Amino acid sequence: MIITKRRNLSILGIAAVSMLGLAGCAGDDAASETSETSMAAESSMASETSMAPESSMATESSMATMEPSASADAMMDPTANLVGAGCEDYSAQVPDGDGSVAGMALSPVATAASNNPMLTQLTAAISGELNPDVDLVDTLNGGEFTVFAPVDTAFEALPADTVEGLKTDTETLNSILTYHVVEGKMQPADIEGTTQTTLQGEDLEVTGSGDDLMVNGASVICGGVQTSNGVVYLIDTVMMPPAN
Repeated sequence: MIITKRRNLSILGIAAVSMLGLAGCAGDDAASETSETSMAAESSMASETSMAPESSMATESSMATMEPSASADAMMDPTANLVGAGCEDYSAQVPDGDGSVAGMALSPVATAASNNPMLTQLTAAISGELNPDVDLVDTLNGGEFTVFAPVDTAFEALPADTVEGLKTDTETLNSILTYHVVEGKMQPADIEGTTQTTLQGEDLEVTGSGDDLMVNGASVICGGVQTSNGVVYLIDTVMMPPAN
């Protein structure tokens, strides 16, 4: 019996030592794998760190070489793209406030026009004041547009019976007004020598350049006037769409 117990104890001891040996090997393997993983991660981080500054410098260099566009210039300085022989007179008449060049740049186009004392008749026409069934304020304030805006003297040149008729002729008034609007914000350099399709559906022809810019024969008094969602060109004539 004593011999048997000693044999059993001996066997148990050997088994325990074997298990400890296996655990030790497993621990060594895990430690080795952890060490290799850690080294690989450190190597990857070092590689990414060394590459990051070069990538950042390349991006900064690319940005530094970009030239500002006409639109960017206009956003920084509302007077940057003004064209037209009447810009000085406009600035003298409205030197500051909401209707000035700087003031109009802060409001959407219909609101900006309503603030300009040179555009009271146009404002009446687009706001439902002339004809209650024609109100384009939300439309013009809600997108991006280029507006060829007849000044008050242009409306005053219309025959009295024509103006009277527009008070009830909704279709004609709407057609005339949308004929003065082109979708998109276009600076003078964008429209010189081009043909533009209006919201009314017919085309406008832009000729000349600089202070001699014209639209369908109407002279641009002062163009490139910025608003928050558009560009305005004050013109000296109410343009009539082609008869269909």
